Amino acid sequence: MQDGPKLFKEYKETKSKAAKDDLVLKYAPLVKYVAGRLHVHLGGNVEYDDLVSYGILGLIDAIEKFDYLKGVKFETYASLRIKGAIIDSIRKVDWVPRSVRQKSKQLDQAYEELSNSLLREPTEKEIADKLGIEESEAANLMSNHSALSLVYLDSITEAGGETANLLKEPEDSSKNPEASYMQQEVSKSLADAIDKLTEKEKSVVTLYYFEELTLKEIGKVLGVSESRVSQLHSKAVLKLRSKLGILKSVLETV
Repeated sequence: MQDGPKLFKEYKETKSKAAKDDLVLKYAPLVKYVAGRLHVHLGGNVEYDDLVSYGILGLIDAIEKFDYLKGVKFETYASLRIKGAIIDSIRKVDWVPRSVRQKSKQLDQAYEELSNSLLREPTEKEIADKLGIEESEAANLMSNHSALSLVYLDSITEAGGETANLLKEPEDSSKNPEASYMQQEVSKSLADAIDKLTEKEKSVVTLYYFEELTLKEIGKVLGVSESRVSQLHSKAVLKLRSKLGILKSVLETV
């Protein structure tokens, strides 16, 4: 099989099905890597093979739209398209049991109400008391909340997600200056929200969503267990969801 640049040159010039198939085969391992990384968090909620199928669609879309003449590394571009395709697909199907989704909403509401009344981050005991459950159950609920939160946060931080596209500056902001201004404000608010996390929470968000390390790798970097990283991730997401929930509604009106 030819190397990537030669295959892209052949495909763009000839639109050969064979060249396209070779590109899909060459970069299929990238789809498996991205799907596997997401599957770690989604667990039994979504089949790994389904994630791969969604990702292949993203890869094909990336191959179609990629301009090899710009000198951008295809793996970087394709990873965003693949991840975006997977996230957009699982957002469109009801992959989370209704009871889990309901509990997640109750947790979000309890966290937001306590944060507003206490003017600080609520403890697990305070969240448990608010929800009328045991502290151990609240801790478990926060941990399970991570799978739902993954889709929400990735849709904001990844260029492949639908929401993220709204955060990107329009190519010609003069056509819609109001939307351009709103998008800049949302981007700034996202950065401010992340900046207000604790140092460890900020590290987890940065290393996971932007540096693309696994939870196990992040644990080694921070010198803590994988379960502790998962806990930090859940708390960070709860804080960000609370701060960014209004922003998401604003975006939908732009």
